[in-house]
Amino acid sequence: MTFSRLLQQFIRQHWRAYLASALMLTGIATLTVWLPRQVGYVIDEMVAGRLVGTALHQQLAMLIGLGVIVYFLRVGWRLTLFKASYRLGVSLREQLYRRLTLQGPAFFHQQRTGDLMACATNDIDAVEMAAGEAFLAGFDGSLSFVLVIAMMMLGVDWRLTLIALLPFPFMGMAFWYISNQVHHASRTALDRFSTLNDHVHETLSGVRTLRALGLQQRSAMQFAHMAESAAEASLVAQKWEAAYEPAVGITLTIASVLALALGGYLVWQQQMTIGLLTSFTMYLGQLIWPMFAAGWVLSLIERGRAAWGRLVPVLNAPLTIDDSGTRADLTVGRVMFDDVSFTYPGQSQPALQHIQLALDAGKTIGVVGPTGAGKSTLIRLLLRQYPVEQGQLTSDGTPLTAFQLSRLRERVSWVAQEPFLFSASIADNIALAKSGATREEVIHVARLASIHDDITRFPEGYDTPVGERGVTLSGGQRQRVAIARALLADSPVLLLDDALSAVDTETETNILHHLRDTRRGRTVLIVSHRLSAVADADHIVVMKHGRIVESGSHDALLAMNGWYATQWRYQQLEASLETI
Repeated sequence: MTFSRLLQQFIRQHWRAYLASALMLTGIATLTVWLPRQVGYVIDEMVAGRLVGTALHQQLAMLIGLGVIVYFLRVGWRLTLFKASYRLGVSLREQLYRRLTLQGPAFFHQQRTGDLMACATNDIDAVEMAAGEAFLAGFDGSLSFVLVIAMMMLGVDWRLTLIALLPFPFMGMAFWYISNQVHHASRTALDRFSTLNDHVHETLSGVRTLRALGLQQRSAMQFAHMAESAAEASLVAQKWEAAYEPAVGITLTIASVLALALGGYLVWQQQMTIGLLTSFTMYLGQLIWPMFAAGWVLSLIERGRAAWGRLVPVLNAPLTIDDSGTRADLTVGRVMFDDVSFTYPGQSQPALQHIQLALDAGKTIGVVGPTGAGKSTLIRLLLRQYPVEQGQLTSDGTPLTAFQLSRLRERVSWVAQEPFLFSASIADNIALAKSGATREEVIHVARLASIHDDITRFPEGYDTPVGERGVTLSGGQRQRVAIARALLADSPVLLLDDALSAVDTETETNILHHLRDTRRGRTVLIVSHRLSAVADADHIVVMKHGRIVESGSHDALLAMNGWYATQWRYQQLEASLETI
């Protein structure tokens, strides 16, 4: 959708607000144009001695009253219009948010967070201004210009009007050139603001790493450079916007000189009264607003166009996850990886190759292997964060793509190695998994995740704020809060993606013991580097280079004396040394 089509569509949807604002502006323009003519009449009548006493007071009171009416009309149109234009900003932000929530990881790997944040703030603000203030300022300016010129030509003197309009074509050419420069400068300013936004986001997210490496000074210098670059781009855009004013000023100055020269001659020749010349001069002054309005409108439109050019690719970006499934009857029975292969976008080496794996309902499957073997990729495909390229992923024989994506994710609880916690209390973070969860339910799952004792040691207990991304908690505490949240959801499928990597072996043992009691009837997939986490699983697979190289029960894998057996002996030796 083009920028002009967007504005047309929005104006049609809110035509009542725009019509009301237009009517008020028409009243303002009419009264504003009529007032100079009336002032000229009062002056001529006073000079002739025909307007004195009560009649004069009535005329002055009427002029003041009309000024008050114009004031309230100006307040009214602004309230009516901006209320409507703000709805466009709300609508665009809702569209952007919905679109982003439907996108998969592949999309976010190609986008910078700072760019997306800038789209939701500055860019939408610019479009909103173009739909609101620009449109009505353009209408007001155009109407005022037409009425003023009509009054100058028909109500005063057509000769003065024609001579005063001579410089205006040159101003139009200047406006055309300046508006092009404003468009390019605004686009550059928005791009640099996005870059600055992205740097700030990355710096704040990785502030601990920067401190640990002593990179604060270098980061500060980078920020200063980006901030200066963004400021320079904004300054260039402001300079070009400021160029409208000199163009208007020069044009009106030349027009005033020409009009006063001819007008003075006509008064000297007694072909025009002083009152009419005064009215004409006031009309010339009233042309200042339409001219400034034209420059202001062009500036806002070009900013809006530049911002819309950045928003469109995000709003129209194809979804990286197909959500065309219509079935909602997902019960999650036997989940089957049938000859599944997958390669991440932009990579040449497959992450998974010919995976044949069954997840039987109510069973626990362990997945182990060295780093980069493709263990987490199994979970990402199961969550449909990426599409299966080769083979098929099914539930009771039905492809997962046939089901609604939201329905699938309702049936699955996932705990990542680096879980995300929101800037809320510990209790609120756990209760996210279940709407209306009671404090007793939250405490119950916290005990199962072996985090209850840690929470009670905090001064505020379960009401302790975790900070942004859970910064006030340790890595192990964040993982256990996330496990408690997943257990509260009570989904039929539980995915643990190395979710015990940051806890000690004793805590891991306690959590696994609790999980044995709670996972009955629940399908559990445990990805772990610690083999002790999967030793009690019903079935264990060992992955290397995207392939399953060993599979079986814990005892069967030990008997094979392969990678699993070697790692088990090594980890058991390591654990025994830690207890010494």
